[in-house]
Amino acid sequence: MKKFSLLVVLAIFSISLFAQKKDKSMFKEYEAGFYQNFILKDVSNVEAKMDEEENFKNFEMDQSGLDLPNKVNLYKRVWANDVISQGNAGSCWSYSTVSFLESEIYRINKTKIKLSEPYVIYWEYVEKAKAFVNTRGKSLFDQGSEGNAVTRIMAKYGVVPLSEYTGLKFDRKYHSHDAMMEEMLNYLKNVKKTDNWNEEQVVSTIKSILNYHIGVPPTKFTVEGKEYSPKSYLSDYVKLNPNDFVEILSYKQGPYWQQVEYKVPDNWWHSKEYYNVPLDVFMEIVDKSIKEGYSMSIGGDVSEAGFVRSTQCAVVPTFDIPADYIDEDARQFRFSNESTMDDHGMHLVGWLERNGEKWYLIKDSSSGSRNNDHNAKEFGYYFFRSDYIKLKMMGFTIHKDAVKDILKKF
Repeated sequence: MKKFSLLVVLAIFSISLFAQKKDKSMFKEYEAGFYQNFILKDVSNVEAKMDEEENFKNFEMDQSGLDLPNKVNLYKRVWANDVISQGNAGSCWSYSTVSFLESEIYRINKTKIKLSEPYVIYWEYVEKAKAFVNTRGKSLFDQGSEGNAVTRIMAKYGVVPLSEYTGLKFDRKYHSHDAMMEEMLNYLKNVKKTDNWNEEQVVSTIKSILNYHIGVPPTKFTVEGKEYSPKSYLSDYVKLNPNDFVEILSYKQGPYWQQVEYKVPDNWWHSKEYYNVPLDVFMEIVDKSIKEGYSMSIGGDVSEAGFVRSTQCAVVPTFDIPADYIDEDARQFRFSNESTMDDHGMHLVGWLERNGEKWYLIKDSSSGSRNNDHNAKEFGYYFFRSDYIKLKMMGFTIHKDAVKDILKKF
């Protein structure tokens, strides 16, 4: 009798183990997309060239034949401004979080405002320059940062409308910070080489480089007949408190139910403000919050075989790991071996439940989100199945009211 029961249990286990249909992969010829055909042409003002990418093949999941919910109108969503392209600038952290904060302004005040991402980027570079001097060149100086950099900059420098500061010069339609970055890095290398750690001089020089490439940020401007400074515009017109937003993280290398440092290069100022929660809590917050009207600026890894640009859908294929096996260990394993990277920030704006699966609508400023039809009214979106968020998205910025019960546990 015991032997028979054991066989039954083993049979049931085997059936459940292999119940998920196996996904297939393929190699797909690299095709020029929005980045090559529009952004590069604008940046260089010449015909874009594929160079070594001409013969490149992507290894990706074969999603053909799948019933994928990759239409924006299928999703229930919060209000958000139209997608703005970050061009050839590595500033997704600013575009995703500014978009999120614009949605929060509407949720709280019912005011539709378009804020300037380049304004935040400008002052973030200034802060990076100060840290570079104060650490004698040990602090990272590059284009990346994290979502909470935006609220930190807002609290110190205020905000301005995009109409007052676009960051675009030289008749460009799209941003490119490569030349600006190269000039700043060369200057800072010389500062380090000559041991010339004069903060005032370094900041002044970095500002002059920024001013040339993306313009001088305004100190006064008029909106609806009233003059504002960036800080008074934030407090009196935008009416958003930067201290009302928190960072939620889930990784096993830090203790759960404590605030920890998110140890990635883009957290260059070593912020220890991240509320680290178990993975099941992390996923519950995502699902519950968006259904209650709270969106979030979310970040993680988008360089995966299951993230297919031709469908704009991101799922975890079985040849990576079956969905039932995604847990804290699988998540940490990939983060520790760097197959999960903190490489992109986006704005989660909607949700859908269909055929027993949870999907999320992701607004994105990168060129890849425009490859299908950049002329469409609602381009610039991805569609993430919940397993992809569970395995590959590491953290998010959200209003503290959405997680007030969670914060009480810290």
